[in-house]
Amino acid sequence: MRLKKHPILKFKRKKEITFFYEGQPIIAYEDEPIAAALHAAGITTLSESFRFHRARGFFCAIGKCASCVMEVDGVSNVKTCIVPAMQGMKVKKQIKAKVSPEEFSGPKVFKQTPVIKTDFAIVGGGPAGLSAAIYAARFGIKPMIIEENFLMGGQLIKQTHKFFGSKSHYASIRGIDIAKILINDAQEKGVDIWTSSSVVGFFSGNTLGVIKEGQYYKVKAKTILISTGASEKSISFPGNDLPGVYGAGAIQTLMNVYGIIPGKRVLILGAGNIGVIVAYQLLQAGIEVVAVAEALPRIGAYIVHSAKLKRLGVPIFTSHTISHVFGKDRVEQAEIVEINNKWQKISGTEKRLDVDTVGLAVGLSPSVEILSQAGANMTYIPELGGYITLHNINMETSIPGTFIAGDISGIEEASSAMLEGRIAGLNATNKIIGENKEIEQEITKNQKELVELREGPFGEKIRIGNQKLYKEAENNGIY
Repeated sequence: MRLKKHPILKFKRKKEITFFYEGQPIIAYEDEPIAAALHAAGITTLSESFRFHRARGFFCAIGKCASCVMEVDGVSNVKTCIVPAMQGMKVKKQIKAKVSPEEFSGPKVFKQTPVIKTDFAIVGGGPAGLSAAIYAARFGIKPMIIEENFLMGGQLIKQTHKFFGSKSHYASIRGIDIAKILINDAQEKGVDIWTSSSVVGFFSGNTLGVIKEGQYYKVKAKTILISTGASEKSISFPGNDLPGVYGAGAIQTLMNVYGIIPGKRVLILGAGNIGVIVAYQLLQAGIEVVAVAEALPRIGAYIVHSAKLKRLGVPIFTSHTISHVFGKDRVEQAEIVEINNKWQKISGTEKRLDVDTVGLAVGLSPSVEILSQAGANMTYIPELGGYITLHNINMETSIPGTFIAGDISGIEEASSAMLEGRIAGLNATNKIIGENKEIEQEITKNQKELVELREGPFGEKIRIGNQKLYKEAENNGIY
């Protein structure tokens, strides 16, 4: 189930290793997640529901759901989508989590806790976090990035399409290459990068609790940026938890990052940019896209993307939703149905499709958990993706010296995330070194570019959402 040829990507797999799943040897490669290697071996059931023991599989691929948790070397609740396979590792399907102190072998939180001090702590190493670190480092600040995954780059590492916009937005460069540019720039500027590190708490005194390699740390920062991105949304229908039902981003991760085929016949739900782009990327990899279904009466993606699918003969069913997925241990069939303008299913319009994979491109939810736990002011704005953290145009939240950027501030494209990251990083720098004319000019420049990026019909929803956001932020004293 590994891709051998691709028109764009070259999969330079590292050293071959062997780990064991339920005693069975599994071939993997260094820097390949456990769950991805299991998929390559044809094992798609990774866990079971506690109550009814229903099969569960890969869904988000970024460590933000519990579908892939397994027991690894005796430790329960390991997120196997973001933990690399290691030689000789023993992996088991998790039936129940270990909870007794005698069995627990997690982080050593009760020993002496090291304290790390930094100018600027950034939680999340995607396009926003990397951009913030790079721009802060330009002015002598020493940023630190804390990333849960073992890979840096966030969503960029799976995006094979070329970006739009201007030169400063990396126009005509593929997302995978933009990720390399940003990572290299951050490393050259001496940014302290912690991968495979989880922030488990945000405490008073600008202190983060971090677990890295089984050790608990306190990270004390002068300023903080939370750029944790977003998680895949799902929708309710019978069979939505079967292995083979993926978030669209997980399909991209398996296929574009690790060169692993998610399935042979795919239904995509959602004809926005993400759904249509993922459908085209599946076709590039030689995988059949049976159909794209969209609940709205129109296609939401840019014409340049949707036209490619039409030319290749992929049917896009507008005013359709998914009504059922069938299968025992994984997807075997899916049913879509037409809906009216009241979102009601129209009887007699059901279509059964023989597919083994369903990709859900039905939106993202900002990952606000850390800031919610810290007591930051929150609000609900549908146009921005749901619950978000109140912030001003400088990306500062109600917690002084704490900033946000990227999808956590409202769901947009990676180009917006990079601009927001720059703005947040520059304002964080101002907090540390005092107001600086050159920094102020850079902030103004990037704020102007962000406004320009959001112009036009595709930015209307974001503009409406931000109007609501800034009005509420002002009412809450966040200027």
